[in-house]
Amino acid sequence: MANLQIVPAYKNVEAQYVEMMVPLYSYGCEKKVKKTLAGIKGIYSVNVDYNQQKVTVWGICNKHDVLNTMRTKRKEARFWNDEDNIEMEEESQKDPNKPMKPMTLTTVRSLSWKAWKMVFKRSYSF
Repeated sequence: MANLQIVPAYKNVEAQYVEMMVPLYSYGCEKKVKKTLAGIKGIYSVNVDYNQQKVTVWGICNKHDVLNTMRTKRKEARFWNDEDNIEMEEESQKDPNKPMKPMTLTTVRSLSWKAWKMVFKRSYSF
């Protein structure tokens, strides 16, 4: 997941700031956010402001990849600036007739032997 970055190799590649509004419920969330964003290549620093619910990322990165990575942990994450959010919504609404992914079987954790015995308990009542 950390290899989503594709940064164009122009002559002048500069680091940029990406500011996001992320709901933080505790200081543990702050650690989770820092750990998640630290795995992206090209990130130099991550600043989390718990009081403002704001995350600032500095590095050579694509801001949409940073937001998508953040949304793996916090679904309500969005850009701090409203213009960036509008741009993101327009991109997602470009192709409304996009076919849905086919449904696939998911892996299910198997029950233990003891649990199976409880499920299929013999009943002697007729």
